[in-house]
Amino acid sequence: MAVEPLTSGASGRINALFSLRALRSLLLLLNAVVLLLLLPFRRKAYSGDNAGKDEKQESGRKGSASTVVRVPWALFPWRNATMAVDHEAAAAVRRSQAIRRVFQDDDDDDDTVREFCLFSTARGDTLFTQSWTPISVQARGLVVLLHGLNEHSGRYTSFAKRLNANGFKVYGMDWVGHGGTDGLHAYVHSLDDAVVDLKIFLDKVLAENPGLPCFCFGHSTGGAIVLKAVLDPKVEAQVAGIIMTSPAVAIQATHPIVMALAPVISFLVPRYQITVANKKGRPVSRDPQALVEKYSDPLVYTGPLRVRTGCELLRITSYLQQNLRKFTVPFFVLHGTDDTITDPQASEKLYKEAASTDKTIRLFRGLLHDLLFELEREAVTDDIIEWLNCRV
Repeated sequence: MAVEPLTSGASGRINALFSLRALRSLLLLLNAVVLLLLLPFRRKAYSGDNAGKDEKQESGRKGSASTVVRVPWALFPWRNATMAVDHEAAAAVRRSQAIRRVFQDDDDDDDTVREFCLFSTARGDTLFTQSWTPISVQARGLVVLLHGLNEHSGRYTSFAKRLNANGFKVYGMDWVGHGGTDGLHAYVHSLDDAVVDLKIFLDKVLAENPGLPCFCFGHSTGGAIVLKAVLDPKVEAQVAGIIMTSPAVAIQATHPIVMALAPVISFLVPRYQITVANKKGRPVSRDPQALVEKYSDPLVYTGPLRVRTGCELLRITSYLQQNLRKFTVPFFVLHGTDDTITDPQASEKLYKEAASTDKTIRLFRGLLHDLLFELEREAVTDDIIEWLNCRV
Protein backbone atom coordinates (compact mmCIF):
# COMPACT_ATOMS: atom_id res chain seq x y z
CA MET A 1 0.00 0.00 0.00
CA ALA A 2 1.05 3.59 -0.49
CA VAL A 3 2.78 5.32 2.38
CA GLU A 4 2.33 9.02 2.97
CA PRO A 5 5.61 10.98 2.98
CA LEU A 6 6.94 12.13 6.30
CA THR A 7 7.09 15.82 7.06
CA SER A 8 9.70 15.84 9.79
CA GLY A 9 12.65 13.88 11.10
CA ALA A 10 11.39 13.10 14.58
CA SER A 11 13.73 12.10 17.36
CA GLY A 12 12.79 10.19 20.49
CA ARG A 13 12.32 11.88 23.86
CA ILE A 14 14.67 9.31 25.33
CA ASN A 15 17.59 10.86 23.41
CA ALA A 16 17.75 13.59 26.01
CA LEU A 17 18.48 11.09 28.77
CA PHE A 18 21.61 9.79 27.07
CA SER A 19 22.76 13.00 25.40
CA LEU A 20 26.32 14.24 25.91
CA ARG A 21 25.05 16.88 28.32
CA ALA A 22 23.33 14.23 30.40
CA LEU A 23 26.41 12.03 30.16
CA ARG A 24 28.55 14.78 31.69
CA SER A 25 26.10 15.04 34.58
CA LEU A 26 26.25 11.29 35.11
CA LEU A 27 30.05 11.27 35.03
CA LEU A 28 30.12 13.96 37.72
CA LEU A 29 27.73 11.87 39.74
CA LEU A 30 29.83 8.73 39.32
CA ASN A 31 32.92 10.68 40.31
CA ALA A 32 31.21 11.64 43.56
CA VAL A 33 30.25 8.01 44.15
CA VAL A 34 33.82 6.83 43.57
CA LEU A 35 35.16 9.48 45.93
CA LEU A 36 32.72 8.38 48.57
CA LEU A 37 33.65 4.73 48.22
CA LEU A 38 37.41 5.31 48.18
CA LEU A 39 37.63 8.07 50.76
CA PRO A 40 39.31 6.67 53.96
CA PHE A 41 36.77 7.62 56.60
CA ARG A 42 38.00 8.14 60.15
CA ARG A 43 35.69 9.03 62.99
CA LYS A 44 37.07 10.33 66.27
CA ALA A 45 34.98 9.79 69.36
CA TYR A 46 33.89 12.97 71.05
CA SER A 47 31.63 13.57 73.98
CA GLY A 48 29.94 16.52 75.65
CA ASP A 49 31.41 20.00 75.38
CA ASN A 50 34.84 18.71 74.44
CA ALA A 51 33.50 17.68 71.06
CA GLY A 52 32.53 21.20 70.10
CA LYS A 53 35.81 22.63 71.45
CA ASP A 54 37.98 20.11 69.63
CA GLU A 55 36.10 20.66 66.39
CA LYS A 56 36.60 24.43 66.62
CA GLN A 57 40.29 24.01 67.37
CA GLU A 58 40.72 21.61 64.47
CA SER A 59 38.94 23.85 62.01
CA GLY A 60 40.81 26.92 63.26
CA ARG A 61 44.32 25.59 62.74
CA LYS A 62 46.31 27.68 60.33
CA GLY A 63 46.89 25.99 56.99
CA SER A 64 44.56 23.11 57.74
CA ALA A 65 42.26 21.94 54.96
CA SER A 66 39.19 19.75 54.96
CA THR A 67 37.28 18.08 52.16
CA VAL A 68 33.60 17.41 52.38
CA VAL A 69 32.03 15.07 49.86
CA ARG A 70 28.24 15.28 49.71
CA VAL A 71 26.33 12.62 47.83
CA PRO A 72 22.52 12.49 47.68
CA TRP A 73 21.19 9.98 50.18
CA ALA A 74 18.70 8.75 47.57
CA LEU A 75 21.57 7.20 45.63
CA PHE A 76 21.89 4.54 48.29
CA PRO A 77 18.43 3.04 48.80
CA TRP A 78 19.89 -0.01 50.48
CA ARG A 79 20.91 2.28 53.36
CA ASN A 80 17.46 3.76 53.70
CA ALA A 81 15.07 1.15 55.02
CA THR A 82 12.05 3.44 54.77
CA MET A 83 12.40 4.05 51.03
CA ALA A 84 10.85 0.73 49.99
CA VAL A 85 7.98 1.33 52.39
CA ASP A 86 7.39 4.77 50.87
CA HIS A 87 7.24 3.28 47.39
CA GLU A 88 4.75 0.65 48.50
CA ALA A 89 2.61 3.27 50.19
CA ALA A 90 2.65 5.46 47.07
CA ALA A 91 1.68 2.48 44.91
CA ALA A 92 -1.19 1.69 47.27
CA VAL A 93 -2.46 5.27 46.93
CA ARG A 94 -2.30 5.05 43.14
CA ARG A 95 -4.14 1.73 43.23
CA SER A 96 -6.94 3.16 45.37
CA GLN A 97 -7.30 6.05 42.93
CA ALA A 98 -7.48 3.65 39.98
CA ILE A 99 -10.12 1.52 41.73
CA ARG A 100 -12.17 4.57 42.66
CA ARG A 101 -12.30 5.63 39.01
CA VAL A 102 -13.60 2.23 37.98
CA PHE A 103 -16.52 2.47 40.40
CA GLN A 104 -17.29 6.07 39.50
CA ASP A 105 -17.33 5.36 35.78
CA ASP A 106 -19.39 2.17 36.13
CA ASP A 107 -22.12 4.07 38.00
CA ASP A 108 -22.51 6.57 35.16
CA ASP A 109 -22.71 4.19 32.20
CA ASP A 110 -25.58 1.99 31.07
CA ASP A 111 -23.87 0.57 27.96
CA THR A 112 -20.61 -0.69 29.48
CA VAL A 113 -19.68 -2.65 32.58
CA ARG A 114 -16.29 -1.55 33.87
CA GLU A 115 -14.55 -3.82 36.38
CA PHE A 116 -11.10 -4.24 37.87
CA CYS A 117 -9.03 -7.23 38.92
CA LEU A 118 -5.78 -7.61 40.85
CA PHE A 119 -3.37 -10.49 40.47
CA SER A 120 0.11 -11.22 41.76
CA THR A 121 3.17 -12.01 39.68
CA ALA A 122 5.93 -14.48 40.47
CA ARG A 123 8.04 -11.45 41.46
CA GLY A 124 5.52 -10.63 44.18
CA ASP A 125 4.14 -7.52 42.47
CA THR A 126 0.41 -6.80 42.45
CA LEU A 127 -0.85 -5.89 38.98
CA PHE A 128 -3.91 -3.74 38.44
CA THR A 129 -6.04 -4.73 35.46
CA GLN A 130 -9.47 -3.64 34.30
CA SER A 131 -12.05 -4.51 31.69
CA TRP A 132 -14.80 -2.81 29.72
CA THR A 133 -17.64 -5.17 28.69
CA PRO A 134 -20.40 -4.17 26.25
CA ILE A 135 -23.99 -4.61 27.49
CA SER A 136 -26.15 -3.68 24.52
CA VAL A 137 -24.21 -5.67 21.90
CA GLN A 138 -22.80 -9.19 21.78
CA ALA A 139 -19.02 -9.37 22.19
CA ARG A 140 -17.45 -10.84 19.06
CA GLY A 141 -13.81 -10.11 19.79
CA LEU A 142 -11.31 -9.13 22.48
CA VAL A 143 -8.77 -6.32 22.66
CA VAL A 144 -5.98 -6.39 25.28
CA LEU A 145 -4.67 -2.86 25.76
CA LEU A 146 -1.21 -1.74 26.89
CA HIS A 147 -0.66 1.95 27.66
CA GLY A 148 2.52 3.92 27.05
CA LEU A 149 5.31 5.06 29.34
CA ASN A 150 4.29 7.29 32.29
CA GLU A 151 0.53 6.82 31.82
CA HIS A 152 -2.06 4.13 32.68
CA SER A 153 -4.83 2.04 31.12
CA GLY A 154 -7.64 4.16 32.56
CA ARG A 155 -6.79 6.96 30.12
CA TYR A 156 -8.18 4.81 27.32
CA THR A 157 -11.72 4.49 28.70
CA SER A 158 -13.32 6.49 25.87
CA PHE A 159 -11.48 4.39 23.29
CA ALA A 160 -12.53 1.18 25.08
CA LYS A 161 -16.18 2.25 25.04
CA ARG A 162 -16.02 2.94 21.30
CA LEU A 163 -14.72 -0.59 20.84
CA ASN A 164 -17.49 -1.88 23.13
CA ALA A 165 -20.10 -0.25 20.91
CA ASN A 166 -18.69 -2.22 17.99
CA GLY A 167 -18.72 -5.58 19.75
CA PHE A 168 -15.24 -5.77 21.31
CA LYS A 169 -14.62 -6.47 24.96
CA VAL A 170 -11.54 -4.60 26.16
CA TYR A 171 -9.00 -5.51 28.84
CA GLY A 172 -6.32 -3.12 30.11
CA MET A 173 -3.22 -3.82 32.19
CA ASP A 174 -1.18 -1.23 34.09
CA TRP A 175 2.34 -2.50 33.67
CA VAL A 176 4.86 -2.43 36.49
CA GLY A 177 5.46 1.00 38.02
CA HIS A 178 2.39 2.50 36.38
CA GLY A 179 -1.19 3.29 37.35
CA GLY A 180 -2.54 0.97 40.02
CA THR A 181 0.29 -1.56 39.75
CA ASP A 182 3.12 -1.96 42.26
CA GLY A 183 6.48 -0.27 41.83
CA LEU A 184 8.16 3.11 42.03
CA HIS A 185 6.13 5.41 39.79
CA ALA A 186 7.33 5.15 36.17
CA TYR A 187 10.48 3.24 37.17
CA VAL A 188 11.08 0.17 35.02
CA HIS A 189 13.71 -2.25 36.28
CA SER A 190 13.20 -4.49 33.25
CA LEU A 191 10.74 -4.21 30.38
CA ASP A 192 11.00 -7.99 30.11
CA ASP A 193 8.92 -8.07 33.30
CA ALA A 194 6.16 -6.22 31.45
CA VAL A 195 6.45 -8.66 28.53
CA VAL A 196 6.10 -11.63 30.88
CA ASP A 197 3.17 -10.01 32.68
CA LEU A 198 1.41 -9.41 29.37
CA LYS A 199 1.75 -13.08 28.47
CA ILE A 200 0.26 -14.17 31.80
CA PHE A 201 -2.55 -11.63 31.49
CA LEU A 202 -3.27 -12.80 27.95
CA ASP A 203 -3.63 -16.39 29.20
CA LYS A 204 -6.17 -15.21 31.79
CA VAL A 205 -8.16 -13.21 29.25
CA LEU A 206 -8.35 -16.10 26.80
CA ALA A 207 -9.35 -18.53 29.55
CA GLU A 208 -12.27 -16.25 30.46
CA ASN A 209 -13.40 -15.84 26.84
CA PRO A 210 -12.94 -19.12 24.95
CA GLY A 211 -13.59 -18.99 21.24
CA LEU A 212 -13.32 -15.22 20.78
CA PRO A 213 -10.55 -13.80 18.56
CA CYS A 214 -8.09 -11.72 20.54
CA PHE A 215 -6.15 -8.64 19.43
CA CYS A 216 -3.46 -6.69 21.28
CA PHE A 217 -3.25 -2.92 21.25
CA GLY A 218 -0.16 -1.01 22.38
CA HIS A 219 0.66 2.68 22.48
CA SER A 220 4.24 3.96 22.37
CA THR A 221 6.32 1.81 24.78
CA GLY A 222 3.24 -0.40 25.15
CA GLY A 223 3.59 -1.08 21.43
CA ALA A 224 7.20 -2.16 21.93
CA ILE A 225 6.11 -4.52 24.72
CA VAL A 226 3.43 -6.04 22.48
CA LEU A 227 5.88 -6.45 19.61
CA LYS A 228 8.39 -8.31 21.76
CA ALA A 229 5.65 -10.51 23.21
CA VAL A 230 4.36 -11.65 19.80
CA LEU A 231 7.83 -12.85 18.83
CA ASP A 232 7.04 -15.73 21.19
CA PRO A 233 5.40 -18.43 18.97
CA LYS A 234 2.86 -19.19 21.71
CA VAL A 235 1.65 -15.59 21.84
CA GLU A 236 1.69 -15.32 18.07
CA ALA A 237 -0.68 -18.30 17.93
CA GLN A 238 -2.96 -16.75 20.57
CA VAL A 239 -3.60 -13.40 18.88
CA ALA A 240 -5.43 -12.63 15.66
CA GLY A 241 -3.45 -9.42 15.18
CA ILE A 242 -1.94 -6.37 16.87
CA ILE A 243 -2.56 -2.64 16.64
CA MET A 244 0.05 -0.04 17.54
CA THR A 245 -0.18 3.73 17.82
CA SER A 246 3.12 5.64 17.79
CA PRO A 247 5.13 2.53 18.78
CA ALA A 248 8.62 2.87 20.24
CA VAL A 249 10.37 0.80 17.60
CA ALA A 250 13.73 2.57 17.40
CA ILE A 251 15.63 4.90 19.71
CA GLN A 252 19.17 6.02 19.08
CA ALA A 253 21.55 7.58 21.59
CA THR A 254 23.35 10.71 20.45
CA HIS A 255 26.86 9.20 20.70
CA PRO A 256 28.25 5.62 20.50
CA ILE A 257 30.02 5.96 23.84
CA VAL A 258 26.67 6.69 25.45
CA MET A 259 25.35 3.33 24.26
CA ALA A 260 28.40 1.63 25.74
CA LEU A 261 28.13 3.36 29.11
CA ALA A 262 24.35 3.26 29.49
CA PRO A 263 24.19 -0.31 30.94
CA VAL A 264 26.98 0.47 33.41
CA ILE A 265 25.41 3.69 34.57
CA SER A 266 21.97 2.10 34.89
CA PHE A 267 23.48 -0.67 37.02
CA LEU A 268 25.25 1.76 39.36
CA VAL A 269 22.51 4.38 39.74
CA PRO A 270 19.34 2.87 38.22
CA ARG A 271 16.86 5.27 39.85
CA TYR A 272 18.81 8.44 39.29
CA GLN A 273 16.79 11.07 37.42
CA ILE A 274 18.31 13.20 34.69
CA THR A 275 16.58 16.57 34.74
CA VAL A 276 17.49 17.25 31.12
CA ALA A 277 15.41 14.21 30.16
CA ASN A 278 12.23 15.97 31.25
CA LYS A 279 11.61 17.54 27.88
CA LYS A 280 9.13 20.32 28.38
CA GLY A 281 7.75 22.08 25.37
CA ARG A 282 7.25 18.90 23.34
CA PRO A 283 3.48 18.50 23.24
CA VAL A 284 2.00 15.07 22.63
CA SER A 285 -1.32 16.42 21.35
CA ARG A 286 -2.62 19.51 19.57
CA ASP A 287 -5.74 19.44 21.74
CA PRO A 288 -5.16 21.84 24.70
CA GLN A 289 -7.88 20.20 26.79
CA ALA A 290 -6.33 16.76 26.29
CA LEU A 291 -3.00 18.10 27.53
CA VAL A 292 -4.58 19.63 30.62
CA GLU A 293 -6.38 16.38 31.44
CA LYS A 294 -3.25 14.29 30.98
CA TYR A 295 -0.84 16.37 33.03
CA SER A 296 -3.32 17.06 35.83
CA ASP A 297 -3.91 13.33 36.25
CA PRO A 298 -2.11 12.10 39.41
CA LEU A 299 -1.75 8.65 37.84
CA VAL A 300 0.32 10.15 35.02
CA TYR A 301 4.02 10.57 35.85
CA THR A 302 5.46 13.96 34.85
CA GLY A 303 8.93 13.83 36.43
CA PRO A 304 12.33 13.27 34.80
CA LEU A 305 13.12 9.92 33.25
CA ARG A 306 15.12 7.54 35.42
CA VAL A 307 18.37 6.07 34.12
CA ARG A 308 17.33 2.41 34.22
CA THR A 309 14.03 3.17 32.51
CA GLY A 310 15.85 4.93 29.71
CA CYS A 311 18.34 2.11 29.37
CA GLU A 312 15.49 -0.41 29.16
CA LEU A 313 13.92 1.58 26.34
CA LEU A 314 17.21 1.51 24.48
CA ARG A 315 17.51 -2.22 25.09
CA ILE A 316 14.04 -3.23 23.90
CA THR A 317 14.14 -1.04 20.81
CA SER A 318 17.58 -2.40 19.91
CA TYR A 319 16.14 -5.91 20.22
CA LEU A 320 13.20 -5.02 17.98
CA GLN A 321 15.48 -3.52 15.33
CA GLN A 322 17.43 -6.77 15.18
CA ASN A 323 14.25 -8.82 14.73
CA LEU A 324 12.03 -6.77 12.41
CA ARG A 325 12.06 -9.45 9.72
CA LYS A 326 10.80 -12.07 12.18
CA PHE A 327 7.38 -10.49 12.66
CA THR A 328 4.69 -12.56 10.96
CA VAL A 329 1.61 -11.59 12.97
CA PRO A 330 -1.03 -9.39 11.23
CA PHE A 331 -0.55 -5.80 12.36
CA PHE A 332 -1.82 -2.26 11.91
CA VAL A 333 0.57 0.57 12.81
CA LEU A 334 -0.57 4.19 13.06
CA HIS A 335 1.74 7.18 13.53
CA GLY A 336 1.62 10.96 13.33
CA THR A 337 4.20 12.48 11.02
CA ASP A 338 4.97 15.30 13.46
CA ASP A 339 5.53 13.00 16.43
CA THR A 340 8.67 14.11 18.32
CA ILE A 341 8.44 11.42 21.00
CA THR A 342 8.74 8.28 18.87
CA ASP A 343 9.93 8.15 15.29
CA PRO A 344 7.36 7.65 12.49
CA GLN A 345 10.19 6.59 10.19
CA ALA A 346 10.80 3.61 12.50
CA SER A 347 7.16 2.56 12.04
CA GLU A 348 7.62 2.81 8.30
CA LYS A 349 10.72 0.61 8.56
CA LEU A 350 8.75 -1.94 10.59
CA TYR A 351 6.07 -1.99 7.91
CA LYS A 352 8.60 -2.48 5.11
CA GLU A 353 10.78 -5.14 6.76
CA ALA A 354 8.30 -7.28 8.70
CA ALA A 355 7.59 -10.67 7.14
CA SER A 356 3.85 -10.36 7.88
CA THR A 357 1.67 -10.81 4.82
CA ASP A 358 -1.18 -8.95 6.49
CA LYS A 359 0.21 -5.54 7.46
CA THR A 360 -1.10 -2.01 7.23
CA ILE A 361 0.37 1.39 7.99
CA ARG A 362 -1.41 4.70 8.36
CA LEU A 363 0.59 7.91 8.71
CA PHE A 364 -1.40 10.96 9.81
CA ARG A 365 0.10 14.14 8.41
CA GLY A 366 0.68 16.79 11.08
CA LEU A 367 -0.49 14.73 14.06
CA LEU A 368 1.60 14.30 17.20
CA HIS A 369 2.29 11.41 19.58
CA ASP A 370 -0.99 10.70 21.41
CA LEU A 371 -3.14 9.85 18.39
CA LEU A 372 -6.15 8.80 20.47
CA PHE A 373 -6.07 12.19 22.23
CA GLU A 374 -5.59 14.32 19.14
CA LEU A 375 -8.28 16.52 17.63
CA GLU A 376 -8.72 13.81 14.97
CA ARG A 377 -9.14 11.02 17.54
CA GLU A 378 -12.48 9.93 16.07
CA ALA A 379 -10.96 9.36 12.65
CA VAL A 380 -8.07 7.41 14.21
CA THR A 381 -10.51 5.24 16.16
CA ASP A 382 -12.64 4.68 13.05
CA ASP A 383 -9.59 3.36 11.19
CA ILE A 384 -8.81 0.95 14.03
CA ILE A 385 -12.39 -0.32 14.22
CA GLU A 386 -12.52 -0.80 10.47
CA TRP A 387 -9.30 -2.82 10.58
CA LEU A 388 -10.69 -4.97 13.41
CA ASN A 389 -14.03 -5.52 11.69
CA CYS A 390 -12.28 -6.93 8.64
CA ARG A 391 -10.56 -9.59 10.77
CA VAL A 392 -13.38 -10.83 12.99
